[in-house]
Parts: sequence; C-alpha cells; structure tokens
Amino acid sequence: MSGLPHSPHALVTGGGRGIGRAIASELGRAGATVTVLGRHRGMLDDAVATGAAHFAAVADVADQPALDAAIAEAAARQPIDILIANAGTAESAPFAKSDAALFRRMMDVNFMGVVHAIQAVLPGMKGRPYGRIVAVASTAGLKGYAYVSAYSAAKHAVVGLVRSLALELAATRVTVNAVCPGFTDTELVAGSIDTIMAKTGRSRAQAIAEFARHNPQGRLVTPAEVADTVLWLCGEGASAITGQAIAVAGGEV
Repeated sequence: MSGLPHSPHALVTGGGRGIGRAIASELGRAGATVTVLGRHRGMLDDAVATGAAHFAAVADVADQPALDAAIAEAAARQPIDILIANAGTAESAPFAKSDAALFRRMMDVNFMGVVHAIQAVLPGMKGRPYGRIVAVASTAGLKGYAYVSAYSAAKHAVVGLVRSLALELAATRVTVNAVCPGFTDTELVAGSIDTIMAKTGRSRAQAIAEFARHNPQGRLVTPAEVADTVLWLCGEGASAITGQAIAVAGGEV
C-alpha cells in the first residue's frame, strides 16, 4: 500500500471525537497536516492539544455560510487535498412518529452537511495534483434498520451522491468514496446503549449485545478500523478506487 503524497492538508468534519478523531490521528501519523472541524470548540481544541490534529475550525455542517467560511479559512492556511466528510448524527423513532422535522434534521446534517463540505473544497481540489473525498456513511446506507428510517434515508443519499460524483470526477485526479461502518464503539453508540438501558431495564452488556448481534464477528467495530480503511483510500495506491461504498462491518453486508 503506497502512502500519502508529501504533507497533504486533510480536513475532517466531526473531527473532535469518535470516528472523526481516530481518522484525524491516523492521517496525521501518516504525514498529513490535519484540520478538524466541528461544533464544539472544547473537543476540537483537545484534539489539537493531544496531537490528534494540527488546527481546529468551528462550524456546524448544516449551516452552509458558517461552513464555507471555516473551510475558506482552513484552505487559506494550506490548500485542501483531502476531505473526510464524517460529521453526522442519529435519532431513532418508529416511522409513524418520524415527522418532517426529524427527516429534515437527519438530512441537513448527514446528507446536506456532506454536500456543503464537498462544494466548498472541490473547486480548489480539482486544480491540485491529487484529491481525495471520503464520506463516512454507514451500513444504514447499504441496508435498512428498523426505527431509523430518516437516518437510513440520509445515509443512502450519501452513498448515491458518492457514486454519482465519482463518475463526474473520473477524468480528474479526485476520487470520491464512502466508508460504511457497522455499529462502532463511539460516543454516539454509547448514547444509544444508555437509551436502551433506560427504556428496557437491560444491563449494559445486554444493550451492547443488541448492537453487536448485527455483526457476524459478534462485536462492535472500533474507530481505528474505520480510520485504517480511510487512510488506505487516501493513499496514492488507491487512485483507481472511486465510487465505492466500503463496509467496515465484520461481514454484516
């Protein structure tokens, strides 16, 4: 596996914690200059202070003007070669109780946040000798899960965007791919585990097992496993890999 070109600039949305932070750390170890972007200044500053990233930018990916401004500031420091569109959120509800506002929230962050970030970086990236766009989708973008129809719809949209945009950019040096983690050991899943415990009275081990049962390996995926896949897609040796949605899910898909 060939590595990254010399000192590319990587922007990681949702980079303050979980999968995003793991990706930022992995790209930094591989030689990238890394800017993490997110809503919570404290988490981002901690990522910089602990060496997981070099710079931080504060913006909500659902707020296009704020995101555009933050990305422009990051690109002025160094042109952006790698975009990891990782920011996301999840809410669960039966479809009958999933109102239009819930669908809009899921689409605004999980899908339009990806669209906004790509639109902000792509004009400059297309003029560079190398470019990588990786969206962190989900196995929910490849299959369905009960009680998360809005989230699943948004992640399916991300996969469709990746496949279409990859074709548009196939004649350039920019590749566009998605990674689709299964249930991963992150703060987001931890919150869902707490909800299951509160609503059902199950133990933490039982609640974790509810998620792990989807994975044929019988466990949660680790953020490091997702980050390693992203690093490979960003390497020069993956220049022929584009338009793909790669499941990191222990064989679930």
